[in-house]
Amino acid sequence: MWMYLGLLAALFLGLHNLCKKHAVRNNETYTVLLGTLVAGFLLLLPLFIGSLWQPEYLQQIQLYVTPLSIKEHGYIIIKAMIMAASWVLAYQALKHLPITIVTPIRSAGPFFTFIGAILIYQERPNFWQWIGFFLIILSVFLYSQIGKKEGIIFKSNKWIYAIVAATFLGASSGLYDKFLIQSLNLNPPTLQFWFCTYTMLFIGAIVLYKRNKSIAVKQSFQFRWTIPAVGVLLQMADYFYFKALQDPEALIMLLSAIKRSQILIAVVLGGLLFKEKNKRKKLVPLFGILIGVFLILYSNK
Repeated sequence: MWMYLGLLAALFLGLHNLCKKHAVRNNETYTVLLGTLVAGFLLLLPLFIGSLWQPEYLQQIQLYVTPLSIKEHGYIIIKAMIMAASWVLAYQALKHLPITIVTPIRSAGPFFTFIGAILIYQERPNFWQWIGFFLIILSVFLYSQIGKKEGIIFKSNKWIYAIVAATFLGASSGLYDKFLIQSLNLNPPTLQFWFCTYTMLFIGAIVLYKRNKSIAVKQSFQFRWTIPAVGVLLQMADYFYFKALQDPEALIMLLSAIKRSQILIAVVLGGLLFKEKNKRKKLVPLFGILIGVFLILYSNK
């Protein structure tokens, strides 16, 4: 069951990435990010209020936001700090790079998760999972070669380093999620609400600082319908992802790989909608990534 929940998360993440590309295009990045977080917060706020006034009903429908200790809040704040840094880097990179380059690099997340799952959680891949792992690495390398034809030199482009750092931080957060869900027994609505709240405060502080520092920042922001859509789609994806992690049998390395199937939506539809170059050439490493994901997912059956 947890694999199907992971696929639902991937579906919403793919749609989320398309909306995010539209939201940040020629727009003020930090304010866009804050807008998505505010939208997610407003979506989750009724659950928090309902948990105070109608706890029995919210528990019955599994949307109850449980009270937390100070220590548990501290753990969630750590996650918020990690992801705030990851999102800032990713949004900036997405603004300056084609989505068909950004998305495959983001697909490298399972590499870091794969290693962390082995070292931290002692998850053990089999032979075909290792083949899938290295196939994805090779495919991402091929993407870097295609990127050079678009004027994106990976060694000298700072946005490439930004998206790589964002990917590493995102993978670290994924490993941390398993600890929060399975070791601390936090349920998805509780983790989502407080994580969104703290991240919104962190990004809000950055936005206030930048707006006070530069008038141009205030003038460069344009509201678009995709901004709240990004926040809503992300919360839906996170809900299914956290629900999948609640299963004691769920493997974070495989769940992370399942989520990478979002690249089919982002690369194919994104390339068509945003009319980016070299779409056909990018299909070759795209299929390499998909085959690698397939090997990781189904080789244990």
